[in-house]
Amino acid sequence: MRRISSILLERLWVILSLCIVTPLGFWCKSYCGAGAWWFGDYGGGVMYEIFWCLVFFLFFYKESHITKIAVSVLVVTCLLETLQLWHPVFLQQVRMTFLGRTLLGTTFVWWDFPYYVLGCVLGWLWMKCIILFVKQRHIEDSGI
Repeated sequence: MRRISSILLERLWVILSLCIVTPLGFWCKSYCGAGAWWFGDYGGGVMYEIFWCLVFFLFFYKESHITKIAVSVLVVTCLLETLQLWHPVFLQQVRMTFLGRTLLGTTFVWWDFPYYVLGCVLGWLWMKCIILFVKQRHIEDSGI
């Protein structure tokens, strides 16, 4: 019975985290104040990486998977960034939509890569913190 409550608590923390990261990522893209160029170009990229780490963590929740998740997200998003160098008509049409711009991006920028790495490292730390928090709660609940 305790294991079921731990699983529910794990999922709850991941969903709550997604509820924080998602609007924060959109905020970065629409921010107009000081440093708007950084938030729009790079801060949003960091949030994008964390978001995808958490999404996959929601479905593949296991401590042994967090490194694989972070590395996989990094590889795929780097491939998507590189894909921005390719401009076939069908991809250009997809990129013209809000969802296409958000998921695929529009312009290749070398400086995105360090921020993708940063986002995946932060995503890994975020997943690790959730695991540690749930473990701590489990220990406290079982009276060990």
